[in-house]
Order: sequence, then structure tokens, then C-alpha cells
Amino acid sequence: MRHARGYRRLNRTHEHRKALWANMAGSLIEHEQIKTTVPKAKELRPIVEKLITLGKRGDLHARRQAAAQLKEDQYVSKLFDILGPRYKERQGGYIRVLRAGFRYGDMAPMAIIEFVDRDKDAKGAADKARNAAQEDDAE
Repeated sequence: MRHARGYRRLNRTHEHRKALWANMAGSLIEHEQIKTTVPKAKELRPIVEKLITLGKRGDLHARRQAAAQLKEDQYVSKLFDILGPRYKERQGGYIRVLRAGFRYGDMAPMAIIEFVDRDKDAKGAADKARNAAQEDDAE
């Protein structure tokens, strides 16, 4: 029996899992929708929901706690400037996990994890801006 065993290990060390959650949470905050495997999506949901709750609080201590977990300032600023006020009236349930078939290579079950009231233009917007800036520099 596996009573009180906590979270999925995902065949990774503690440090690797911690980096994985920081990267995935940052990507989800930036793009507001990402595609990953179902177990990773289910484990990521409570992590990001706690970050949104910190963003709703908005004080300095909450900002420092989020910065310690997210590692990049651009994600922290979006969390507190855009996502926190967007979900101010919502009492939880900021994330949804949708099943998205199976991956071709290994038949792993895939899922799309996204914010409930997401901005449809946010997905890939930073990448497009980055590519446009690189093209301007090249010319």
C-alpha cells in the first residue's frame, strides 16, 4: 500500500523535479497554455494555483516567495501585474487540465494545461516578439 506517500516522483531526483516545476510554471505563466503529459500536468496544477494565490495577495513577501520558486523576474511580474488582478474575485480553480490524446513516439497520455480565463493572444506572443527583434537586428 502507498498510503501517505505524497507526490509523483516522475523518475527524477528532487533537484530535477524542482527545476522542472519552475520551468513548467514559468512557461505556463508566459504562454497561459502548454502541452505536456497527464501526470506532469496533474502535479503542476497545485503548484501554479498556489502561485496565483500569491499573486492575488500582492505584498512584498508574496512577491519574494514567488520569485524564489519561479527564478525569472518576467514571470513574477506577469504573475503579480496581470494574473493576480485577473483572478482577484475567483476563489480557486484557476487551472484546467484537458486530455489531448497520446504522444506518437511512446503513446504517453498527453494533456493541455491552461488558465481558465486565459488570454488567447498570450500563447507564443513572447516568441513572436523575440523573433521579430532578432530579424530587426539581423538587417
